[in-house]
Amino acid sequence: MSIFFGSKSSLRTIGLSAGLVGLGLGVLSFNDDLFQISKNLDVFASLYKEVNLNYVDDVNPAKMIKSGADAMLDNLDPYTEFVPESEIEDYKLRYVSTQYGGIGAGVFLREGKVLISDVFEGFPAQKADIRPGDELLKINDVDLKGKNNDQVSQFLKGAKGTTIKLVIKRGDAAPAEKSLVRDEIKQPNVSYYGMVEGNMGYIKLDKFLENSADEVTSALVAVKKNNPSGIILDLRNNGGGILQEAVKIVNLFVSRDVEVVSQKGKIKEKNYSYRTVVDPIEGNLPLVVLVNGHSASASEIVAGALQDLDRGVVIGQRSYGKGLVQQTFNLPYNSMVKVTIAKYFIPSGRCVQEVDYAHRKDDGSLSKVADSVMKEFKTRAGRSVYDGSGVFPDLPVKQEKFAEVTQTLIGKLLVFEYANKYRNSHPQINPVKNYSFTDADYADFVKYLGDKNYSYSTTSEKVLSSFKTEATKDKAFTEVQAEFEALKNKMAASKKNDLQQHKEEIRQVLENEIVARYYYDKGRYETSFKYDKELAQGIKTMQDKNLMASILKGDGAYKVIGKPQLAMVGKKDADNAN
Repeated sequence: MSIFFGSKSSLRTIGLSAGLVGLGLGVLSFNDDLFQISKNLDVFASLYKEVNLNYVDDVNPAKMIKSGADAMLDNLDPYTEFVPESEIEDYKLRYVSTQYGGIGAGVFLREGKVLISDVFEGFPAQKADIRPGDELLKINDVDLKGKNNDQVSQFLKGAKGTTIKLVIKRGDAAPAEKSLVRDEIKQPNVSYYGMVEGNMGYIKLDKFLENSADEVTSALVAVKKNNPSGIILDLRNNGGGILQEAVKIVNLFVSRDVEVVSQKGKIKEKNYSYRTVVDPIEGNLPLVVLVNGHSASASEIVAGALQDLDRGVVIGQRSYGKGLVQQTFNLPYNSMVKVTIAKYFIPSGRCVQEVDYAHRKDDGSLSKVADSVMKEFKTRAGRSVYDGSGVFPDLPVKQEKFAEVTQTLIGKLLVFEYANKYRNSHPQINPVKNYSFTDADYADFVKYLGDKNYSYSTTSEKVLSSFKTEATKDKAFTEVQAEFEALKNKMAASKKNDLQQHKEEIRQVLENEIVARYYYDKGRYETSFKYDKELAQGIKTMQDKNLMASILKGDGAYKVIGKPQLAMVGKKDADNAN
């Protein structure tokens, strides 16, 4: 049986009738509860019937039921959801396996145009020299004008081995027709592995879908051939997935017959304890786990279990705080429902769930677990950890936000478009490790921006604008207007220098985007390593054997991890990164 956490679901499905029988026997008394269920189902069916028959305009029955189901489940938690038959395939792609037939390219819509956003190495689109920024005009003679993103994606997908004809336009060149043969597209769970600075093995795990443990195993075996000095498991931005996959991954580093996680709900038959079952592949090398505010559910199982067992050092920002388990149940007519059935608990006994969905405020809003009710737990070595606030890192690293100018250049696709322009005028570049975006390149980028609109408001300008609004309300603005205008002019003058003041971070973004045009995702990762503060901290920590030992034994300042007031600081850092 496969159990999913957070926004993920189960591969195993159980009939609705069996689920209701289980509820009736295990939880509900055969009196008022069953009467209320029967009564309300009758009311709902009658309401649906009368509206469908009598409403002044035609209604879409399937859409109306979906809206009703969604509204009903919204009062529970974001992870309990109804999935109609029409959405089953998309659901499987999101939560079970990202395998489909296609060309290996992503698309997006901009100003009525369908543009290629990404091209994946080794698949038909890349082999046909389709590039990010190319405009997609037709698919199999179907004009894409007016089509939405989902429609275009469906046109691109199809059975492996089938032919697809595309009409592509690149820049000012004439449209070109390309004939491709669809292949099986499978986006791996492990998006990158290899050796990084300090002779450290590095494994980036993006998700916990089918075969993720096998992929991590293969990556670990591969990097071990290089006799690494330590292992870095990167779970940043990993939203989770299948529970059993998380247990297997922990087992790669922890000896057999150790409890990794348990799940507990109101139905005793669904309460389980998951333990390691085999000897580890690597039980001794120094281990670092990287997390951030978007590391959730299964990621928190792996990071939290390795922390509770004092096997690895967690570095980064406080994780998301999703401690719920979901399971799917079959419904009639090939639909299904994903239901939160339990909370999970990692080896110390703590649950990382932050939001209390069971107790809403009178206005319907949600509360987070208060500092005052967070409980202390102990790791195997006696370090203090706490529940209700995700997994707090052993070594926090503040994640800094990009400046407004950088965010604007990214958001308005000016970095994306310049990288496309650069690729079209530079047939090749140096290998990733030897490539850099030079000062001359940066000057060309600034020149490129000359006729582009990238207006934005800095934080200071927003504060100043707010001040003017409030001062005007208080009828006090006239008195300070001269000083206000002088300060506003100084800010405007300073803002003109933003492209130079924030040159280094803009350069990093450009370099990463340009390298991806030639070396794809692998190039992105290898370029980002140069600027990755969490990775650098991980390498530095594993190179210091005394520091590693002190953290895992809980010496001095490392005795307490994420005490509530500290946990809130870590969460603030993570929120600032969002």
